[in-house]
Amino acid sequence: MKKIAIALAVALAAGGAYAQEKTVKIAGFGAKSGVVRSFGINSEAALIAAADVINKQGGVKLADGSKAKIAVEFYDDRCTAEEGISIIRRIYGTDAVVAVGPTCSNVAEPLYGILQKKVDDKGDSGLQMPVFTDVAIKVGLARISEWAFRNVPNETTMYSSLFYWLKTKYPGVQSVYGGVEEDFAHSRASWYAVMKDRAEANGYKVIGNSKWLLNDTNFSTQVREMKNANADIVAISAHPFTTCGVLKEMQRQGVKPKVLVGLTSSSSLETLQGCAKQAEGIIIPTSFAPVTKEGKAAAETTAKFKGAADLHSMAAWENMFILKQVMEAERISGDKNQLQADRRKIRDGLAKLKETQGLLGVTRRTADREADKPYLFVQARGGNWVVLHNPL
Repeated sequence: MKKIAIALAVALAAGGAYAQEKTVKIAGFGAKSGVVRSFGINSEAALIAAADVINKQGGVKLADGSKAKIAVEFYDDRCTAEEGISIIRRIYGTDAVVAVGPTCSNVAEPLYGILQKKVDDKGDSGLQMPVFTDVAIKVGLARISEWAFRNVPNETTMYSSLFYWLKTKYPGVQSVYGGVEEDFAHSRASWYAVMKDRAEANGYKVIGNSKWLLNDTNFSTQVREMKNANADIVAISAHPFTTCGVLKEMQRQGVKPKVLVGLTSSSSLETLQGCAKQAEGIIIPTSFAPVTKEGKAAAETTAKFKGAADLHSMAAWENMFILKQVMEAERISGDKNQLQADRRKIRDGLAKLKETQGLLGVTRRTADREADKPYLFVQARGGNWVVLHNPL
């Protein structure tokens, strides 16, 4: 009986300690439904994988010297603005200290719009919730609110560098034809404001473009237009699903440009799974490839949680470690009664950052809360993404 009583006491003590274990909640959100669902699925896996690593290393040190484990809760915004706005309001009503997301730029743009524009503006009733975006990449969005931060690469920089490099690598190549997902905020902006603009700035003649929609499955007319244009370079500003559809139709119609350029978001496993043969040779700038020890470890760990590593999911991974650094530097309390104070500390801590350590190297933070990330050019070869050029 004495042994049973001792065992029971030990069990109760352990149970009490477990019940009192501190946690800080980080809310993730993104698209886990629809055509671009893989991005949200991969981001969720990366967030949980990174949190698992941090927790196994002891968690986050709080202001009173105690440690807290990170708890991740992920929401599906279905890549729709209405759902995204509803979700960020829902997150605001929980005990999450920060939100990481969203996937889609057409969600991020209006969502940032309901956040407080200027910190401490008493006349602005917008949400005072720090949002640290991992995927939505449309140029310049973080300037909408001082509560919005992004860890996404600068496409203007990347495509300017890419077209400059192509000019030196392929001196006889002179013309560009574009293909664009017209109804998707990222792909549309990336063609008209980035790819087209940067190609022309580097001396190329842009001779037209074809348009399609994110959910389209037939691309015969667009590829016929592309074939008639007979450009040296075809630049496809589209996500994996329609990129693969277009590439398969290009193969069917015998369209073989001298150079094929893709959208950053299509430098993913999904593209290779959907059309590795047709994507052979496509060149894409990206802010992630598993070329460092840290990058390989992050990719392998994320895979254990059923996620694929790409420039988007690995930004989510980086975000988690950046947030750990900020929470400790700003000495958050982890006390639910001081939730809004902790959120403000995280916002201010993110705003102070001048640089962060990423999986490819050092990322510089800009005054408008954006990132200037290291990047590479990758090329699809034999069913894999292979580093083609390191411009830095």
